[in-house]
Amino acid sequence: MGKPSLPNEMAGDIRDTRLADALGERYLAYALSTIMSRSLPDVRDGLKPVHRRLLYAMLQLKLDPKSGFKKCARVVGDVMGKYHPHGDASIYDAMVRLSQDFAVRYPMVDGQGNFGNIDGDNAAAMRYTEARLTDVAMTLLRGIDEDAVDFRPTYDGEESEPQVLPAAFPNILANGAAGIAVGMATSIPPHNVSELCDALKHLIKFPNATVGKLVDFIPGPDFPTGGILVEDRASIVDAYKTGRGGFRVRAKWETEKAGHGTWNIVITEIPYQVQKSRLIEKIAELIQNKKLPIVNDIRDESAEDIRIVIEPKSRAVEAEMLMEQLFKLTDLEQRFSLNMNVLDAENTPGVMNLREVLSAFLEHRHVVLKRRSKFRLGKIEHRLEILGGQLIAFLNLDKVIKIIRNEDEPKPKLMKAFKLSEVQAEAILNMRLRQLRKLEEMEIKTEHDALSKEKKELNSLLRNEDKRWKVIGDEIDEIKKDYGQKTELGKRRTVIGEAPTAIIVPLEAMIEREPVSVVCSEKGWIRAIRGHVEKGSDLKFKEGDKPKFMLHAQTTDKLLVFATNGRFYTIGCDKLPGGRGHGEPLRLMIDMQGDHDVASMMIFEPEREIMVASDAGRGFIVPSDDVVAQTKNGKQVLNLGDGEEAATCSYVPEDADSLAVIGSNHKLLIFDIEDMPIMSRGRGVILQRYKKGGNAVLRDVKAFVMDGGLSYPYAGGERVEPKKELKKWVGKRAGAGLKAMRGFPTSNRFT
Repeated sequence: MGKPSLPNEMAGDIRDTRLADALGERYLAYALSTIMSRSLPDVRDGLKPVHRRLLYAMLQLKLDPKSGFKKCARVVGDVMGKYHPHGDASIYDAMVRLSQDFAVRYPMVDGQGNFGNIDGDNAAAMRYTEARLTDVAMTLLRGIDEDAVDFRPTYDGEESEPQVLPAAFPNILANGAAGIAVGMATSIPPHNVSELCDALKHLIKFPNATVGKLVDFIPGPDFPTGGILVEDRASIVDAYKTGRGGFRVRAKWETEKAGHGTWNIVITEIPYQVQKSRLIEKIAELIQNKKLPIVNDIRDESAEDIRIVIEPKSRAVEAEMLMEQLFKLTDLEQRFSLNMNVLDAENTPGVMNLREVLSAFLEHRHVVLKRRSKFRLGKIEHRLEILGGQLIAFLNLDKVIKIIRNEDEPKPKLMKAFKLSEVQAEAILNMRLRQLRKLEEMEIKTEHDALSKEKKELNSLLRNEDKRWKVIGDEIDEIKKDYGQKTELGKRRTVIGEAPTAIIVPLEAMIEREPVSVVCSEKGWIRAIRGHVEKGSDLKFKEGDKPKFMLHAQTTDKLLVFATNGRFYTIGCDKLPGGRGHGEPLRLMIDMQGDHDVASMMIFEPEREIMVASDAGRGFIVPSDDVVAQTKNGKQVLNLGDGEEAATCSYVPEDADSLAVIGSNHKLLIFDIEDMPIMSRGRGVILQRYKKGGNAVLRDVKAFVMDGGLSYPYAGGERVEPKKELKKWVGKRAGAGLKAMRGFPTSNRFT
């Protein structure tokens, strides 16, 4: 069959290209569209296109703060039909967010009806809710009809829309922004506008001010929901200096006395963008799962203000310790990221630091001031031209009336007789009879003088840059006055606190401390028996099974399991099954592969050293804090070669100076512990060398104090080989060693 033919009108549109090139070209176009037209805000007005179109459409509908409300459906319809050809749901969601005082620091939409709440409930449908602009929004739009910004055609070419708003309000930092584009994202927290104004005034005076100096004015974000900022100053300065970083925010809380000497914790403010209902559900879930055993109950007593009551299980619990655990396990502490990735005046995306963002806003205000001044100057010159013509008419009133009455085409005659422009002649012809009275002439002269004076001032302003910055400074002062710390909307909500110290909440505070005996059988069944059971006690096991490990511990301890794959697994002793029955398989509690087994068990002791070794005779010393695993998958510590298995691990006594190694060939080697490296992970060094091709493997390693002698099991008890008898086995690391002393156990174990 031949190639299918296409109509002639389509044949000219066909071009040969590689699929990868075609896909790349189209994906790039999509990515650029997402970056510049959807996800990233403009540094000048801090808005994305959907927000800018919303505010402009509401202005066109005359929904200013002094007017009445209109249905949100009407606004969304106008935005979608004229400016934003996307779904109505996304437009309404953006509108709802602009009205939520818990979502934006300075709302730009004044909503009437159900616009959602901090619990995460959705707003009512747009046909039920109504809205209008706020004063903040009007500040952003001020001067938009005075040629302050450029306009562009809308998507269908029938209307025009602003490319950016004049923005007398520093919205990019005041309300912040968040968005995910293709290959980049932005995350800017809200700030206090009064503090921003102070920083802007300083930057006008000192354009090269350091970020550290600006942080003196802007100590950190100011979130709508308040909370406490717990980030140290150095981190804050570094984040603002690079444009990337993060801020930790904690809930605000206090203790409240209850009856009978008890007390409760009351949370009055929660971190930004945390849903209250979800937060309470999470805490209740932790209480139910006994992960917060020191908390008895949680209640939501919120009305208009947040009031979450947490009841401790015992009045002996310290409130600070309880809250530290809640901060660790729940969203009562949140980290809000900073990534000031914005579009600049050239519509180019990039990460800016604090000074660059503030400078971009000031530069935009400078451009807007010049454009508005030129626009006003043009209006004044046009009006002065008309007033000049009208004054000429008053001075020659009789002659003007005669020309108008007698001439068929009075306009050219007037222009020639009094040397008038076409605009002036048209204005004279359009004058009403009532304007010919003497009082009107005086008003025209007064207006002419006032406009002439204003024209002179505007010309001076356009010629003098210092005067322009003085005007911008006065505008910033006006913003600070309207939204300063003394106003209800402007006062700081987020408290600047101190960075918390690394408080480790001891497990004793969370778990009732009780003695237990950890028992693990040969087949891997593990349990925790109450009390400290002595070895040899009558314990029941499954048929064909027997004890392998028995350790005395507390319920607050952590159990370290060292497997033959070289991994350490960590289990809380309180998580072990009880002593009734035979326990549970250890493999259900840790992710240990089926072909591996447990090599050793020990109770975790912080700030100790552990000796680990493989059956190939290699090993090293590892700090105990480095072996604690956070997941069921464990933590790889000892790396193994082909055919190797981990053989043993044991604590190193603090004053140990020697290391004893014994293999399955019953050969013992003692050498200086200083020859052992301290590592967090690795294969280690050779401890004892075995004959190539032989079957000998390492059995056990023990660190000890040479002066105290070497102990080992003997005749049901313990025997200590004194220092003077050990000299024959002392050698260098990686030696073969000599046959162990008479009476040393045939199991080749030191314990």
